[in-house]
Amino acid sequence: MSSTENGRRPRPTRHRGPITLRGGEPDPQAEGSTTDQRLLDRRGPTDWVHADPWRVLRIQSEFVEGFGLLAELPRAVSVFGSARTPRDSPYYETGVQLGAALAEAGYAVITGGGPGAMEAANKGACDAGGMSVGLGIELPFEQELNEWVDVGISFRYFFVRKTMFVKYAQAFVILPGGFGTLDELFEALTLVQTRKVTRFPVILFGSQYWSGLLDWIRSTMAEAGTVSQKDLDLLHVTDDVAEAVAIISAAEAERERDPAADAPPPAPVDD
Repeated sequence: MSSTENGRRPRPTRHRGPITLRGGEPDPQAEGSTTDQRLLDRRGPTDWVHADPWRVLRIQSEFVEGFGLLAELPRAVSVFGSARTPRDSPYYETGVQLGAALAEAGYAVITGGGPGAMEAANKGACDAGGMSVGLGIELPFEQELNEWVDVGISFRYFFVRKTMFVKYAQAFVILPGGFGTLDELFEALTLVQTRKVTRFPVILFGSQYWSGLLDWIRSTMAEAGTVSQKDLDLLHVTDDVAEAVAIISAAEAERERDPAADAPPPAPVDD
């Protein structure tokens, strides 16, 4: 078996619909064909898949696939970051160290499964013997799940993918990134702020990178009253991998001591 350009030996890869599984023994029944080929013996019309009622079923199937794949995932942390982070970047090395530290602390590492910062976190987790998960997204350009993903799935819809990021995470760590990373950051913050999810840590890694955004939130949003000081307290900022893991572990320990602390307030009762 030949090595890749970075010296890593490729692992057997199996595809089960949108799910990617690496390691273990290959599935002989799945080799040499695709799901479509095993279902159809000739090409047929595909107009029906564009009708909204059928699209709803396809969305439902993505939720079913995601829930089924991740239901027995151990406690996990979602790590977000740019696909454009080069391998010689200090932030790439930070991602590797973070993924390894989380794995050593007993957490599975969930990323978007792409290159850059996502690859770094998956690599760190995989090399440390932890569970490395990739939740990919269908894009106009090809983007395979990175080679350090042990268990992966590719989604058509961003909103389904983001549900999986949130549902199975104990915390969120945000490495430097672009629009997609900001989208994931504010999605997590909104869900925690509105108590749609239990109050999990949201950690910004890289104080220099995030300082401009934080200054704007404090000087503009907080000054205008559109966010409160309590909202600002939802964010942790660090440049230290050990501190990030300690924040996550402390929050988990606090939840175990007082499970009701983050319960939503009771609904108002109509007279």
